[in-house]
Amino acid sequence: MSLRRNWKSTRTTWLGLAAAALVAALIALGGNGASAKQPAPRSVSPRGPFTAEENATIETFRRVSPSVVYITTLDRVVNPFTMNVREVPRGTGSGFLWDEQGHVVTNFHVIAGARGAQVRLADQRGFAAELVGASPENDLAVLRIKVPDKPPAPIALGSSRDLLVGQRVLAIGNPFGFDHTLTTGVISAIDRTISGDDGRPVSHLIQIDAAINPGNSGGPLLDSAGRLIGVNTAIYSPSGASAGIGFAVPADTVNRVVPEIIAFGHYRRPTIGINVIDRVSEVVTRQMSVQGALIVGVDAKSPAAEAGIRPARQLRDGSIVPGDILQRIDGEPVDSAASIERALDDKKVGDSVTLDLLRQGKPLQLRLRMAGLAR
Repeated sequence: MSLRRNWKSTRTTWLGLAAAALVAALIALGGNGASAKQPAPRSVSPRGPFTAEENATIETFRRVSPSVVYITTLDRVVNPFTMNVREVPRGTGSGFLWDEQGHVVTNFHVIAGARGAQVRLADQRGFAAELVGASPENDLAVLRIKVPDKPPAPIALGSSRDLLVGQRVLAIGNPFGFDHTLTTGVISAIDRTISGDDGRPVSHLIQIDAAINPGNSGGPLLDSAGRLIGVNTAIYSPSGASAGIGFAVPADTVNRVVPEIIAFGHYRRPTIGINVIDRVSEVVTRQMSVQGALIVGVDAKSPAAEAGIRPARQLRDGSIVPGDILQRIDGEPVDSAASIERALDDKKVGDSVTLDLLRQGKPLQLRLRMAGLAR
């Protein structure tokens, strides 16, 4: 019995030692295997300095982006059970600080139909905005916010008169709600005309290939020096997303319209006080074998009335006695109401314009001083 117990004890001891050795070996193998399979990251190659173009882009964004704002338009919703009224987000867009008085420029279509708007700065401070005024025909609107401390600086203003196709541009905005997004590109064309949301033509636009998407509307278009040269307004796209064709309201238009909105609450559209009906003009000028726009009406006390411009007359039998036919404004040919508006679009109230007319088959030239028409 004693030998049997000792054998069992000895066997148990040896089995314990063998198990311990096996465990130790497995741990050692496992550790070595893990060490052998540990992935080694590649070394990072040092890069040289940024290119001059990259440095310019980085510096421009750093300097200008604090002046770009995120606009959330609001709508009012009434709870049918409690009759409580609350404001809810309606849409988003972009804008930028125009001056040190807190005026914010954006697109008219960004705020059209909204009951209110909130403006968020780059430092995430938010402010309620009041509408100062708008110019739907130029797709521009001005809001105002009160920033009590450390307001962002307004963007430096450039000119759009000397822009060239191929010139480098930068666009900053909030596409799809991603705030302060930078895209770059070139000017693809100038002096484009597209139809606005109301069907009216919007003229003298800058065409760009920088990516413009929903939410970019109202953001600034900059030249390589970081100056404002336009306000991003629209895209041409079958899908609704950027397709490489974007449009911006030129800075010269902005600089003409925005001060008027700030001063008067609306844009006084320059006018000479004539009326043209395209379908009538086309028939009469075709019958007369002449080019131009038949004037069918003259507004009372307008520059045209004071200059003695003669409109067409309609007789009792329905026939039309032609009056003056407007052929050119400051040398630019016109033949429709849209072309007349286009020729006057870059003028200001008080500017003088030269009209080339045809009266009873004879050329006539008149010089008028433009008045303002509020819309």
